[in-house]
Amino acid sequence: MSPTDPPEGRGPVVFVVGDSTASVYEHAIRPRAGWGQALPLLMGRGARTFDYAWSGASSKSFHDAGKFDVVLDLMQPGDVLLISFGHNDSKTEDPDRGTNPDTTYREYLTRYVDGACEQGGTPVLVTPVERRRFDDAGRARDTHGAYPRAMRELAETLEVPLIDLTASSKALWQQLGPEGTLEHFMHLAPGSHPQHPDGAQDDTHLQAAGALAVARLVARGLMEQGIVGGSWFTRFEQEIDPLDELHWPSERPLEDARILSVGPGGLRRR
Repeated sequence: MSPTDPPEGRGPVVFVVGDSTASVYEHAIRPRAGWGQALPLLMGRGARTFDYAWSGASSKSFHDAGKFDVVLDLMQPGDVLLISFGHNDSKTEDPDRGTNPDTTYREYLTRYVDGACEQGGTPVLVTPVERRRFDDAGRARDTHGAYPRAMRELAETLEVPLIDLTASSKALWQQLGPEGTLEHFMHLAPGSHPQHPDGAQDDTHLQAAGALAVARLVARGLMEQGIVGGSWFTRFEQEIDPLDELHWPSERPLEDARILSVGPGGLRRR
């Protein structure tokens, strides 16, 4: 057994690959959080998450940097792989990240799907969460161009599950409105959080409440499609204080090269 092989009997794992909207953030920038970081708050003891999303990543840069190889080495039959890229694929001026929605974006996403299937896992395509953008009439706007449409079409072509997080998050932001969404994104008053003494105004990245809200959308999609059973998300209906319960590690998992495996107690390291 190689050092990256998961131990036997570890139970199912939900793996997350994606960008900064899904990734784990360290305590130094609390309350910023990704939806993958918040997923464990909803889960029962029989399931684990491995959030390996990478801030700034596109489907291309994550794959080309070898990050997906780490995930594949840890996956085993019965695991679920959530694949969520799109925010940075649109940065076509950057040759290391930009993809074309109808060609290279689809090609890279297919590599993630194929890799998960080869490991006996279930790949799930997740369209990118919407940014906080409203028009003058207070209507939530589309901000991801053709990328969500391309992912939807690919899911249909490959016959793999899709969670349309673009649509569900846009509907949630519309329900909450321009003012109600402020507490979900990184809009912080000066002095309200010690990690951000000057405050923050960010309409892309989530704070704890937003990360949990989006995690609920993802969990609902997984359950409604029968990808996982209700035993995976036993806290779905519970009241949760994300600022109190969410875990911000001292360093981000993706930047810690000591990861060896995913065991019953979570990540194992050297």
